[in-house]
Amino acid sequence: MQAPDDLARRVDSGLEDLVLHPELGDLAEPMRYALGGGGKRIRPVLCLATAEAAGGTVEDALPAALALELVHSFSLVHDDLPALDDDDERRGRPSAHVAYGEGVALLAGDALLGEALRLALAYERPEPARELAQAALGMIGGQYLDITRADVALEDLHRLKTGRLFAAAVGLGLWVADVPEADQAPWRAFGEELGVLFQAVDDVIDGDGYAAALGVDGARDVAANAAGRAHTRLEAIDADTSILAEIVDSLAVRTS
Repeated sequence: MQAPDDLARRVDSGLEDLVLHPELGDLAEPMRYALGGGGKRIRPVLCLATAEAAGGTVEDALPAALALELVHSFSLVHDDLPALDDDDERRGRPSAHVAYGEGVALLAGDALLGEALRLALAYERPEPARELAQAALGMIGGQYLDITRADVALEDLHRLKTGRLFAAAVGLGLWVADVPEADQAPWRAFGEELGVLFQAVDDVIDGDGYAAALGVDGARDVAANAAGRAHTRLEAIDADTSILAEIVDSLAVRTS
């Protein structure tokens, strides 16, 4: 079983070696710019760790993990645009639309999504591509609720906007490891809790979302409860889930 830091390095190496579609031409530059910037790669790491825990291999799961990171990066490029969050900086450097212009950034995001689906479709079975597409649609649906300030419960918004990619990280790992659908429920329950945990931790750090609605202490309680439930879910799985438990703890500690 590989440690999370080792898995993150595998993801970074895979992204560097990724061959983009030749017809994209020079658009490859802003796409690679969007993929850089020092992200923690938590979603693809979760995918790889799940696949390994479920009896698969990192090598087999890497295309799915990279596809997931491409979808996440696509969402960030679009989120930063003036029409959405209007953020000029991402991870300590200019956002893609500041560095390359709004039109190019928009196309780079579109291309990242297309490349993600191309990667997922490289598997012989259809489930990975279906899992990824459904997660992307759920995330986009959550973004719509967010920018339209829809009257929905905060947890329902985050279940889509943030949680769908975390759930898909686990789901993709399971499909690659050939875990039968009938045996996936406890794993997927864990993935749902991890999405809640990540969002609550992020809100504590940023002072919005759960922190704005419940106060910082309330958001910390949400995170702690989600971490506890995530560990309980892992205990119900008949496999070595120690790396997944380590991922839970690494997220939870960020609220302190």
